[in-house]
Amino acid sequence: MQIQRRIFLGSIGAGALAGSLDAQASVATTPPATAGDKWDMSWVERVNRKHRAVFDSPGFGGGVGLFRATGWKHQYKDVYGTAPEDMNSVLVLRHEGIWLVMNDAFWKTYKVGEAQDFKHKDTGKFRQTNPVASTPPDAPPEFADMNAPTFLASGGIILACHLAFGEVADLVKKTDKMATDDEAEKKAMTFVLPGVIMQPSGVFAALRAQEAGCQYIMAS
Repeated sequence: MQIQRRIFLGSIGAGALAGSLDAQASVATTPPATAGDKWDMSWVERVNRKHRAVFDSPGFGGGVGLFRATGWKHQYKDVYGTAPEDMNSVLVLRHEGIWLVMNDAFWKTYKVGEAQDFKHKDTGKFRQTNPVASTPPDAPPEFADMNAPTFLASGGIILACHLAFGEVADLVKKTDKMATDDEAEKKAMTFVLPGVIMQPSGVFAALRAQEAGCQYIMAS
């Protein structure tokens, strides 16, 4: 499955890919009548507050996408006095950002920092844990809620790209010497942060959030 996906992506020319994305955007203007059983689309019904934004995070960036998705709510409160209950913050993690949906156990077991060349900007050392899985104890008070569990608990929505997740499964398959892609993906899914919702692709997720009324911003 993943090998076929890579061959497919590698064989598409830039012009054909652009045309494909244009076609997806066109089709997405009319949401499907039913979501089916494979994908959890219940999050769409939760995007119903006065202020709505989708933070598209295709880059790793040390987790800056989540920081921006959280900081936006703080800033609206500072400027307008807006209550958090009046705001929807949707974070889409795709491409390199997909590694941010994995828990610390996965990062340590599969040495994500080394495998992806993710280094801490201050120490220059390979990262050993997911920077958004928790907030460091020495972080300033204003950063206390800038982590995935708190973001989700406060009503935030995190959507993950299934296409990009194939790279995560590939790492599991290679490291554990598994025979099939399906077996590797099944194991990789057990390490996903609780509350993260898998979507067909990050492009799909970002477009669907916009259809639900979210303002769009590139967050990483």
